[in-house]
Amino acid sequence: MQKRSAGSARRSMFSDFGWALLPFVFLVSFWVLLRESGLINPTLLPSPLAVSKVFWANLTEGELLANIRMSVQRVVLGLLLGMLVAVPVGFLVGWYKPVRRFVDPLINFFRALPPIALIPLVIVYLGIGEVAKIAILFYASFFAAVIVMYEGMTQISPVYIRVARTLGATDFEIFTKVMLPMTVPHMLTALRVALGVAWATLVASELVAAQQGLGAMIQNASAFFDLGTIYLGIICIGALALGMDLLLRRISKRLVAWQDKVEG
Repeated sequence: MQKRSAGSARRSMFSDFGWALLPFVFLVSFWVLLRESGLINPTLLPSPLAVSKVFWANLTEGELLANIRMSVQRVVLGLLLGMLVAVPVGFLVGWYKPVRRFVDPLINFFRALPPIALIPLVIVYLGIGEVAKIAILFYASFFAAVIVMYEGMTQISPVYIRVARTLGATDFEIFTKVMLPMTVPHMLTALRVALGVAWATLVASELVAAQQGLGAMIQNASAFFDLGTIYLGIICIGALALGMDLLLRRISKRLVAWQDKVEG
């Protein structure tokens, strides 16, 4: 029985991997067909093979790994700082209606501002060092996460709170034993949303005089019309964001498995 279950698990894993790989096969095929169709000048659209050669050259002789490490470091730090502030603010706004009425317009106002528009002010107040880059990623992560957090809290059924009060629970017990566990899925969703926004903001953050990073690599390549390196940078950002998101999905499934059992 154990051998059968292990075999079926292995087949399921390969099947999932195949389905995940299939869209990218179609994407690369479309890329090749578009280049060979003559609709676009071939000099303006490097082939997948040419990009793979650029990848290998940057990996073995260039600074690709250093750029990846620097970008991941910035994204993770900005994301963690943003979540560190967004979670308590989301709880506060979601728990107290007067606070929500006061803060909601401000949050939506700043959330609508693109981080790239704030770069001149960030440079004026924070300079051009790492702090400025992290601040832009923090800004993007915080406002993306806090919206998901407090919107999720407001959607929790008040029945749970009323039942807890009927059983004599205090506000602290309701918060720690009812609200906190039920907001774990929303925290994880907020983390995933903030992660995507942070990666989308990376290039903007690295406009601030960055010497290393995937965004800096793309900008330097654009100055020399090096399309292969530009495509490589874009693919690396997408691949890293996808990999981190898949990791968060797996963690989320384990952490909220209890919720599926309760609903079932």
